[in-house]
Amino acid sequence: MITLTHFLVVSACIFCIGLYTVIAKRNAIMILIGIELMINAAILNFVAFSKYDKTNYGGQVFALFAIVLAAASVAVGLAIILNVYRHYKTINPDNITDLRD
Repeated sequence: MITLTHFLVVSACIFCIGLYTVIAKRNAIMILIGIELMINAAILNFVAFSKYDKTNYGGQVFALFAIVLAAASVAVGLAIILNVYRHYKTINPDNITDLRD
């Protein structure tokens, strides 16, 4: 039987992978993917804890809301990355030193 501990361990592993991706990668797209992994780990926690809330389904509703917000934030982040690439011809965050031209 799968218990709450199993979900929390998987969620912690996914969060750690996302955190490592954000810290170690030097590519803006990979940083966005790492942030998305961390958000997905939090959503997994919401759904796992909603098992104990039988009346309101609060965890599942909040998880759905978090999925919508994550998709919107990734769309905005991707638009920013595309504009930065047009201006600097790179998406490496270390090479972008000046935000004004």
